[in-house]
Amino acid sequence: MRYRFLVETYQTEILKVLSVWSMFEEADLSARPAGGDGRGRSVLEHMVHQSMSENLWFRDMLGIAVTENPLPAKETRLGFLETYAENASKRLAALREKPDSWWEEEAGFFEVKRSRAWIVTRRIAHTAHHRGQQTALLRMLGRDLHSTYGPTADTGGLMQNRAPVVYPYPDLETLLAEEKGGTRKKSPLPGPGNRSPTERPDP
Repeated sequence: MRYRFLVETYQTEILKVLSVWSMFEEADLSARPAGGDGRGRSVLEHMVHQSMSENLWFRDMLGIAVTENPLPAKETRLGFLETYAENASKRLAALREKPDSWWEEEAGFFEVKRSRAWIVTRRIAHTAHHRGQQTALLRMLGRDLHSTYGPTADTGGLMQNRAPVVYPYPDLETLLAEEKGGTRKKSPLPGPGNRSPTERPDP
């Protein structure tokens, strides 16, 4: 399958989204980047947007409809984790069944036409953009950060200093079990060590 790499990338995106959500606390849901400034989405609004936007893209642009309501019945942190995991896993299963010809066909992307491979690529980039906003919000809240792509200041600092990549959970099944069970036993974070986690540290 020529487009297996996009299916595999989407699979890792599911875990990355849920990994970031797992770093928040329930009390964080109303937090915004700048207090009461509604221009910056709250944690809850980010979860709602991810759930609704991804569902909309897949349903209307890719013809993959897995639910009539992508939001949890109870909008808690755990509710979003479980509901997004369920719906995204169904979308992943549908993508795995698509032949190369489906990926190369054009579909409506807002007011233009693009190949479905292009649309899925743009969806992945769109999700990564919002995940970056959420990790910045985690820092504003003083939370520790596990990896989503590479090292963070809490996993060892800079890549050139051989800092490790440390995901909060090794896989989706462990994430859901730990979060649902309330234990939330994430991978331990080594911290930045004795080297700066940035190329331009404060003097």
